[in-house]
Amino acid sequence: MPSLPDSLKRWMRLAFLSVAVALPATAPALAQTAYEAQLPAALDTAAALCEHVPCAEVVPGATHFSERKGQPRYVEAYVERNGHRELAGYVVLSTDVTDTPAYSGKPVVTLIGLDTRGRFIGVRILKHSEPILLLGIPEAALTAFNRQYLGKFIGDNIEIGHSRPDENIIGLDAISGATVTVIAQNQVMMAAGAAVGRQVGLLEATVRPPAQFLDPGRPLDWATMVSEGLVRRLAVRPEQVGLARAAEPFIELWFGDLNHPAIGRAVLGGDGWAALRQRLGEHDHALFILRTAGRESFKGSGFVRGGLYDRVQVRQGQDAFTFRDLDYLNLYGVRAAGAPAFSESGIFIVRSPAFSAAWPWKLVFLGNRVDRETGARTFANFDAEYWLPDDYLAGGRPAVVQPDAPWVRIWKTRAPQIALFSLLLVTTALVYASRDRLTRRASRKNPWPVNAFKYAAWITSIGFVGFGLLAQPSITQVLTWFHALLFQWTWSLFLSDPFIFLFWIFIIVTVFLWGRGLFCGWLCPFGSLSELIYKVAGAVGLKRIQFSLPKALHDRLKWVKYGVFLGLLAVSMFSMTLAEQLAEIEPFKTTFLVGLFNRSWPYTLFAAGLLGLSIFIERPFCKYLCPLGAALAMPSTFRWFGLRRKQECDRCKACGTGCGSLAIDADGRIDQRECLLCLDCMVMYTDDHACPPLVSERKRRTRAGVEMTPIGTDGYFIPIRPVPPDTPPAN
Repeated sequence: MPSLPDSLKRWMRLAFLSVAVALPATAPALAQTAYEAQLPAALDTAAALCEHVPCAEVVPGATHFSERKGQPRYVEAYVERNGHRELAGYVVLSTDVTDTPAYSGKPVVTLIGLDTRGRFIGVRILKHSEPILLLGIPEAALTAFNRQYLGKFIGDNIEIGHSRPDENIIGLDAISGATVTVIAQNQVMMAAGAAVGRQVGLLEATVRPPAQFLDPGRPLDWATMVSEGLVRRLAVRPEQVGLARAAEPFIELWFGDLNHPAIGRAVLGGDGWAALRQRLGEHDHALFILRTAGRESFKGSGFVRGGLYDRVQVRQGQDAFTFRDLDYLNLYGVRAAGAPAFSESGIFIVRSPAFSAAWPWKLVFLGNRVDRETGARTFANFDAEYWLPDDYLAGGRPAVVQPDAPWVRIWKTRAPQIALFSLLLVTTALVYASRDRLTRRASRKNPWPVNAFKYAAWITSIGFVGFGLLAQPSITQVLTWFHALLFQWTWSLFLSDPFIFLFWIFIIVTVFLWGRGLFCGWLCPFGSLSELIYKVAGAVGLKRIQFSLPKALHDRLKWVKYGVFLGLLAVSMFSMTLAEQLAEIEPFKTTFLVGLFNRSWPYTLFAAGLLGLSIFIERPFCKYLCPLGAALAMPSTFRWFGLRRKQECDRCKACGTGCGSLAIDADGRIDQRECLLCLDCMVMYTDDHACPPLVSERKRRTRAGVEMTPIGTDGYFIPIRPVPPDTPPAN
């Protein structure tokens, strides 16, 4: 094995040490961003919002600001003119309207300014938790995205993508690589604008026709009401509010409609329901809430007479309905047979013509969420939908077009690319499943029946998957999934990137079938780029300076990636933010998502160094540093199918000598955790002109005058007919 030239040793040292340089160099930049910024403790509750956030930045020229008013809450902004205050616009904090989660699973906290005509005039990001905006895409990209709203009306039909004038749709340019984030941000902007606009008369108020009830005329017990959807459950788990996982819910609420005669009589009894009806006005609608588990009051610990119940509200479409003390009545018991025991109960009255029981609505519980890393408390919304069944409404339910969830819209808009990507994954799996047939058709001198598929997979992975779809899996996803399993699993979060979602299904299935090698060796965009660089360099005349590390040194260095992975996992248990920063040891973002020349020099140096090192060493990052490879190598131990071996393999060194992954030991055993399934050894395994045991067997039988033909999967031979005497001897 060739020794390493001193110049290459110095070059390698520079490349590996650049990791240590890159991470600290990012610290100054991180300090200036809104990523996980510390917000004022009173931000969610303070009446004077603008004493805590820079409202003047989103309503230019404003000098005075009111306290929060309305529901959802907003602030009036004023300018001083000729000694008088004039209304200049409105300020709304996004989380006062909606806490729509972005890709991180947390909302982007945004301060939004509107003028008196209902046009966006200012946007300021106060806090976000998007890892892609931490060390990948610059945060300025989100700021530039938000500037597209300036001057647009809150009632415009604004969507991400191209404008469609014929459909009256205004399109906004997305951020490449952060589609989920901008779709969520668009929902936040439009919901916040509409919430203020309806209250101040910039948009028409919603009026829904009242429900016409059908009374089945039969008594209802609790079990029947639950099974028919007349009573619904809202449960919040401890891990959803940042507490340790527990069997008991943090809070469990049961709720239902009381205006419907069948439900009202079941809950209150005939006399009780008649008394309630006498207290309700024309546009009043009553509902009941029971707390059957949990210690937190749904009424709110800070309630005072004349104030708001700040823990529950009702939402219907874009309208939110809150309750004051006059909207509350005591509920002393539930008459329905089989009703559960409860520790708290109440009747709340919605007083608005905008509400109708014929349309779906949600009960929202506003709870305190504790950030496990910082200990900071923020409000979080948890909701459950309620909609009376068809049998209880005259004419049935009205036709309601529910807006698609953000992840559904992403899947619909990218359907062609998703289909092509799925075809790539399925084709690769099927080709590898036919590896025995392929390798028997190939030989050491002609490996193209196998290599053609591998090279095609590499090129497609680099161009289509890496640079095209930006679908490079990362160790940060492993850490996120690990935390989700421990604390809170949210399907919408993982479905929001369809390519990564499908890729991980492929990875999980193939890791347990064949080991990590099918992903790492065939379809990983960065691994494919590294391998292709090595192959091209060898083909253009640099093969003489290419080398492999001594096996003894390799066997030590291969454990470094496992240490990196376990270190990141340990750090993530204390600070996911720090773990995401340290995960920059992966050069994936720099290479594919942002670009080598679009980042600061430490990142560029590190990624370019690893790719440059790939000219001389086959897959250096994959073998020695990749934490994702280490994470996938561990379950590869339990793969169902491995590569075949002969008895003679424990004495023959031919395959091990040519193994680019250095995954074959001195006894001929394959370390399936390190094997990248290049299939070079399998080509030799069935080649009777390259595999030493088969070469010996072929020559021996040829001298015995018997022609042999390969059969089966292990490459051994059986006699077919005698070789004619004049046949030339085999080479």
